[in-house]
Order: sequence, then C-alpha cells, then structure tokens
Amino acid sequence: METIKILWTGCANCKVLESNVKTVLQELWIEASVEKVEDIPSIMAYWVMWTPWLVIDEKVISSWKVLSTWELKEILSGNSNQENNWNSWCCCNCGN
Repeated sequence: METIKILWTGCANCKVLESNVKTVLQELWIEASVEKVEDIPSIMAYWVMWTPWLVIDEKVISSWKVLSTWELKEILSGNSNQENNWNSWCCCNCGN
C-alpha cells in the first residue's frame, strides 16, 4: 500500500490535485492512503514554499503543479520518470 500525501493550503489547485489523485487511484484499482497535510509546520518540514506538492511514500513527486489524471496514471502505474524529475517543473506550471 502506498502512502500519498498532498501538501496543501486548501487552494483551488490543491483541491483539483486531490480529486485527480483519488480518481486515478480508483480507475487503476490502487489501494493507497491519501492524506492531506494542511498543518504549516508539517508542510515546511518538506521545505515547501508553494503548494500543492505531491509526496508518495515520503518521496516528493511533484511541486507547484496540478498533475493531470493522465500524468498521475503514468506516475502511479510506474510508466513515468517524472518522479525523478519533480524539481524540473517551473513554478508557473509551464513544464520548464
């Protein structure tokens, strides 16, 4: 079982990411614990400045980006190397 954490402040982007994660887990029949981390000191322990961030099994997968369901399917099915390139995402979500 995977542990998925969404580090968030409750913004609209955070809510969309949470919804996308839950949708993909259901579509792929993956059992995972999904936790929303809203406590600022806990969020800061990951050195987060902007949200949302996606953390799977204590490994940061995505930062500042609302991952699409397609991107999440690639990551959660193991067909993506995005998890190795999480810090390459620009703060404006342009993918640079």
